Amino acid sequence: MFKAWLVGLIILLNASNGLADVSSIVVVGLFNNVAVLDINNKQHIIRVGKAGPEGVKLISASSKYALIELNGVREKYFLASHSGGPMKGPPARASVSIWPTDGLYMTPGAINGFSVDFLVDTGASAVALNDVTAQRLGLDYQQGEVVGVKTASKVETAYRVTLNQVQVGDIVLYNVEAIVLENDEPQKALLGMSFLNQLEIIQSDERMDLKKRF
Repeated sequence: MFKAWLVGLIILLNASNGLADVSSIVVVGLFNNVAVLDINNKQHIIRVGKAGPEGVKLISASSKYALIELNGVREKYFLASHSGGPMKGPPARASVSIWPTDGLYMTPGAINGFSVDFLVDTGASAVALNDVTAQRLGLDYQQGEVVGVKTASKVETAYRVTLNQVQVGDIVLYNVEAIVLENDEPQKALLGMSFLNQLEIIQSDERMDLKKRF
C-alpha cells in the first residue's frame, strides 16, 4: 500500500565468507523506533527489537539516524550517508507514492520524530489531530490559539499549533500549521493542506504521487 522513494542510500558489500548475504541496504524512511529499509531490493518495515531479514537488526532509530547491526557490527547511518560503495544522491525532488485502501489514501509518517498514521485529506485546511494523539506527541496544544473548526456536523473549538517537523516518506517540511481537536475525531491524523499545499499532487490511475515543489 505504501511506497516511499529514496531518502538515503547505504551500500554494504560483503565478501563470500559465510556472512549474511546483503548486497545493499537502502534507507527509505526513518521514524522513532522504526526504519523502512530496502534490503536486496525488497522493502521492509523494521522495528527496534525485532529481527529483520538477512540478519539485519535495527538497534535504534529516530528521525535523524538508524543504528543497524549486520554480522555483529553496529554502525550509525544518517540519511544520505553511505558506507563501502559509491553513494547515490537523493532524487532531485523528494517524493512519495501512495495507493488507496478502501478508497482512502493512508500512509505512515512522523510528527516531530514520532510515528503517526496519516490520512491524506485535501478537504482539510491544515494538519488535524485529536487530543490523544497531540498528548502522545508531547504537544502543549492548549497554549495555542483557540479557533472554530467546521466539521461535518457542527462548529467545534480547536487549538492552532505549529509542528516543528512533519515527514512522509522522504518529504520533510518544517513549521507546519496544525489544529488539535479535543475529540475522538479525527481517529487518524489528517494530512491537510498546510502540508499538501507545499507539494505537487499528481494522480495516476489510483496512485497518488506527492512531490516537493523545490
